[in-house]
Amino acid sequence: MEILSLVIKIVLVVFSVFLIVVVLLQSGAKTGVPGAIGGGAEAMWGKKKARGMEATLVRLTRIAAIGFMVLAVLLVIMQKYWM
Repeated sequence: MEILSLVIKIVLVVFSVFLIVVVLLQSGAKTGVPGAIGGGAEAMWGKKKARGMEATLVRLTRIAAIGFMVLAVLLVIMQKYWM
């Protein structure tokens, strides 16, 4: 069980670093009042669809975030009940 816990911790660190890198590679949102009003409406109604590299980064962010959360919960459950 110790080896499995160690493997999950290593994979969790890899997911963490990958998630940080993917988030930092994404372009920033508009700032200020015009960006908050106009950008929010565009994001909500889908007028501005992400294409190409931006769509890939969004997809990778979702995958990394879900993987990170699943591994973190799995690690907590393992440590609470099996160790």
